[in-house]
Amino acid sequence: MDSDTSETCKKQPTDAIKSRAKEVAFLTGVAGISVVFGFGLTIAMAKKKDPNMFAKGLIGGYGVPESGAGLALKALAWGTLYSVTGVGALCYGIWKLMGAKNMREFTAKVQTAMPAMPKNSNPGKSDFKTVEELIDFIVNDGKGKGS
Repeated sequence: MDSDTSETCKKQPTDAIKSRAKEVAFLTGVAGISVVFGFGLTIAMAKKKDPNMFAKGLIGGYGVPESGAGLALKALAWGTLYSVTGVGALCYGIWKLMGAKNMREFTAKVQTAMPAMPKNSNPGKSDFKTVEELIDFIVNDGKGKGS
């Protein structure tokens, strides 16, 4: 192997890593900006609608037994408890109704009860190497690059 070939072999993985890092940074940035913008817009609308109750909701006070954050935290805790308990009870009930003794037996029974998933059910293209390829595919209505 000459030095040009070995440099090319070393360069390709780092280019792929750099490309992937750029894609991740772009998507993370877009998602972050969306979250901040959406949250800020919601807070601004709530404050504009009723500034007095907005101020009372931030810190609590006379006439408001809890702050908005405390109430939200309580709702999150109860919601988490209900969802985890409900899903756990549902799974346990299905497990017992099927009469399974271990996970292998449960898997086998579920596979016999459910229809088989086809291997290639997606007729469209799904093997994009970069985000740019995906965007080109979407923009050109699936006709490929430059069509």
